[in-house]
Amino acid sequence: MVEASATIDFSERAREADQPRSPLVRFGADKPLRLDAKVDLSPFQIAYQTYGTLNAERSNAVLICHALTGDQHAANLHPVTGKAGWWESMVGPGRPIDTGRYFVISPNVVGACMGSTGPASINPATGHPWGLDFPVITIRDMVRAQAMLIDHLGIDTLFAVVGGSMGGMQVLQWAASYPERVFAALPLAAATRHSAQNIAFHEVGRQAVMADPEWRGGRYEIEGTNPRRGLAVARMGAHITYLSDAALHRKFGRRFQDRDNPTFSFDADFQVESYLRHQGISFVERFDANSYLYLTRAMDYFDLAADCDGILANAFKNTGTRFCVISFTSDWLFPTSESRAIVHALNAAGARVSFAEIETDKGHDAFLLDEPELLAIVRGFLEGAGKTRGLPAVVK
Repeated sequence: MVEASATIDFSERAREADQPRSPLVRFGADKPLRLDAKVDLSPFQIAYQTYGTLNAERSNAVLICHALTGDQHAANLHPVTGKAGWWESMVGPGRPIDTGRYFVISPNVVGACMGSTGPASINPATGHPWGLDFPVITIRDMVRAQAMLIDHLGIDTLFAVVGGSMGGMQVLQWAASYPERVFAALPLAAATRHSAQNIAFHEVGRQAVMADPEWRGGRYEIEGTNPRRGLAVARMGAHITYLSDAALHRKFGRRFQDRDNPTFSFDADFQVESYLRHQGISFVERFDANSYLYLTRAMDYFDLAADCDGILANAFKNTGTRFCVISFTSDWLFPTSESRAIVHALNAAGARVSFAEIETDKGHDAFLLDEPELLAIVRGFLEGAGKTRGLPAVVK
């Protein structure tokens, strides 16, 4: 059985849902977020982090879009876990997304649980957490909210939008919804729609959460419980999809954990079992179970061609955005074929696009790791786009 650590302070995580330790923008009743579900979300808020300095021309802003279990803390210590930012290999002084040159904005998506309005936030109509009363959101809703944040910051055009996995979906939606506002786009390990297999994996995770008796129909915050076991199991299952068979074999093989022989029990005999249990336990420290349901559903609903008569190229018609599409050879969750489909659609739309498939055994998670070829490609693409746009080498 997966047990949560006794050291976890769930009240600390709950506080972050409404009063995050990061900058915050609140939008009142006069600025509702119109959702694809045909309802207005109002009031609502967006939590975000920034790194670097916005130049005088306001032309060097880079938007970072996080993946399913990410948040705004891309390049700073996480306030709940105390761990380093999830993309410090990519973002920072001298890094490919160089904070000495670019003004980096990293928002928490709507529907998440680290300060942007989501199911863990307080519903002003009831004074209790939204739970399942929160409306279902989509990738396009996330991007609409981000556009409102960018407006609030006084930025007309983003120099670049960058993200992987669910973040890559947001990048593609930005380019489709606001082509005039995106100079360069880097979707990493992404797709223009979720496959049936990926929807199936998400459903297994959601059912694990909802089968936990502590879930209480999504009212666990009100009833003082927490579906930590269900969420931990959902994370364990999902984490397997982020890796590759080769990476798992290289890391763990069939080696036993702290023993030489099997115990002939259902304890974590193998190192890989212990690793997955650790991943599940650590995940519940920082993530909300209902947010996991909402964000996986948003990914499931994503289909960029659906609004274009099923023709993906029409989503990028007449775009002036420059694209760099990147995939990884061992990523079976978002395989290279999905990235090639993006490239073909962009070619059909007459867009400027470059494409790289990086050979690695690190699986889908490769976009988060210190992968030298990835870092070099991102750096080169942004530097080339920066020269085209006339950005100075260092912000003054």
